[in-house]
Amino acid sequence: MSVFFYGCITMDGYLADKNHNLDWLYQAGTIEETDYESFYKSMDITIMGKRTFNEIQNMQNIDSFYPSTKNYVFTHAESLPIKGFIPINCDIVEFVKQIEKDKNIWIIGGNTLVAPLLDNDMIDNMIIQIAPVLLGMGIPLFSQKEALKRFYLKEVKKYGQFAELIYAQLKKQVLD
Repeated sequence: MSVFFYGCITMDGYLADKNHNLDWLYQAGTIEETDYESFYKSMDITIMGKRTFNEIQNMQNIDSFYPSTKNYVFTHAESLPIKGFIPINCDIVEFVKQIEKDKNIWIIGGNTLVAPLLDNDMIDNMIIQIAPVLLGMGIPLFSQKEALKRFYLKEVKKYGQFAELIYAQLKKQVLD
């Protein structure tokens, strides 16, 4: 099993503005300019929080947005309005530990999911796209407990105005 964070942040490290909006991202570019499709094809499971789900549920054709993955949403809701998304209400760390070992997991969005996984050394790979935007305030990607975490920079890519940094957790990285 490999756990991936794949997402876009501002140059000052924010996932969303202080109101959890992503307007800055939609104005900066599109996924067609990235390797999103090939990345997604390698995933078996997506895991997101309710705020991320709320943001994507308004997109056109959302019911076909994640067609080949099993899609979990961490929420207190017992059901979700869109087919193909499964509500989950438990500890993220324990949930990920029980997933089959041959699955690739994509953590979408939120620092409330990323932080406990980082605290438990469970994120193997980070693909971080950086948009040419400064918000000054917002929802940060990183909010884990203070502890040294080392990653290995595998690759840097440029897509239009986006920089993409591809990291692997150093303790699990086999150097080429």
